[in-house]
Amino acid sequence: MNPGRARVLGDDVNTDYIISSRRKKDSLDPQVLRHYLLEDLAPAFAASVQPGDILVAGRNFGCGSAMEVAVTVVRGAGIQAVVARSFARTYWRNAVNNGLLALTADTHGIAEGARLDIEVDGQGARIRVDGGRIIEAEPLPEFVLAMREAGGLLPYLRAHGRLM
Repeated sequence: MNPGRARVLGDDVNTDYIISSRRKKDSLDPQVLRHYLLEDLAPAFAASVQPGDILVAGRNFGCGSAMEVAVTVVRGAGIQAVVARSFARTYWRNAVNNGLLALTADTHGIAEGARLDIEVDGQGARIRVDGGRIIEAEPLPEFVLAMREAGGLLPYLRAHGRLM
């Protein structure tokens, strides 16, 4: 995975913070909604996102409603991964289904703007912070890695015609 810049958030970032419900009335297109990413939490955030950025959060990332658009807007903004101490179950599942890498790891000490190198393989995932400290992430099941590599559940099913 290409190195990315850490964009640090706190605990309990809910899906309405990720993308406000009022924005979904106008469009569900991630390329439209990306301009409103996290606007109620950090109004200037969306304009500062660079392709390849990595969201770093605390506990319970993606809590709230189970809206899939809270994942597709993150991907639409060009964010390549989310690393959090924990995820809301539905957010994590939506991330898997939409090909967004969601890693659970101890994110303490990762600073805004830090360079993160993520290595994922069948043995687990490692996050190197600023070329030094390595954080081990919880391993991902093989089927999750296969779906992510395909781009999500639907591309995986188109390619393989079935689940593993």
